[in-house]
Amino acid sequence: MGLLRIMLPPKLQLLAVLAFGVAVLFLENQIQKLEESRGKLERAIARHEVREIEQRHTVDGPRQDVTLDEEDDVVIIYNRVPKTASTSFTNIAYDLCAKNKYHVLHINTTKNNPVMSLQDQVRFVKNVTSWKEMKPGFYHGHVSYLDFAKFGVKKKPIYINVIRDPIERLVSYYYFLRFGDDYRPGLRRRKQGDKKTFDECVAAGGSDCAPEKLWLQIPFFCGHSSECWNVGSRWALEQAKYNLINEYFLVGVTEELEDFIMLLEAALPRFFRGATELYRTGKKSHLRKTTEKKLPTKETIAKLQQSEIWKMENEFYEFALEQFQFVRAHAVREKDGELYILAQNFFYEKIYPKSN
Repeated sequence: MGLLRIMLPPKLQLLAVLAFGVAVLFLENQIQKLEESRGKLERAIARHEVREIEQRHTVDGPRQDVTLDEEDDVVIIYNRVPKTASTSFTNIAYDLCAKNKYHVLHINTTKNNPVMSLQDQVRFVKNVTSWKEMKPGFYHGHVSYLDFAKFGVKKKPIYINVIRDPIERLVSYYYFLRFGDDYRPGLRRRKQGDKKTFDECVAAGGSDCAPEKLWLQIPFFCGHSSECWNVGSRWALEQAKYNLINEYFLVGVTEELEDFIMLLEAALPRFFRGATELYRTGKKSHLRKTTEKKLPTKETIAKLQQSEIWKMENEFYEFALEQFQFVRAHAVREKDGELYILAQNFFYEKIYPKSN
């Protein structure tokens, strides 16, 4: 632009600037159209895959005649919270599905909206419970907890999840929006080009690093009620705690992901047999790493920790961590620095009446 000012008269300079601005807007519009087209193509491919599976099962035998063993009549839902190592864990499910003979399905919601419309809730519950061809099934996606009992189903799915230290999760998400990760390095991100560090954002009071952005793990566990998404709601926090204890089979933490996987393999081998070894040795164990991530300073952390929102999200995280460690303590033993799953620790006796 400095060269233009030297060589061109003012009117032509103005025209050149306007032309440049129009070109930038045009390119951004074209990029947006390409992203929308990619989304439509992905949905079309997904629908085609579903039709192929249903047709294949129809040829093999009538759908209504499908009878599942109790071991196969199982659905796991992993309503994954963004930036909690969810891709690393999900890739293990994908790697094991052929060997362990189950299906993996991604719940792809428009714009990753975690709240489903009422009609989509009905459709989703019906799909999950009645789609026998996809059982046993492992569903995963950025969707908040959905109470299947509200829809009158007889057998509810098994919910699992992983959560993370709330500030670490927000920092990871902040840089992810700007620089992406090593999973899809060429994909254009929403905030690409913004070089401001997380520390600078907090110091300037930016919206992308505001305490309100911490409010995510609580509503994901709280569910589809309006109050769940009311930032700072004490009721939402208590409901999230209730659901974690009563509706989730197991909730791990990112910082102890291997132990979470070990417990799942011990408790649900139908899905997770071989998962621990795969996590330890597989190339995809830590596949997704946010690029250009810089750790925040102590001053930045202290400023965020003054927020009531952080205090509530951290309370929920500490609650989940304590529960996970409690479950782990009763399921494993330590020897020479290694954890080992306990063998069955109960048996039956004094069985009456005696058989002849």
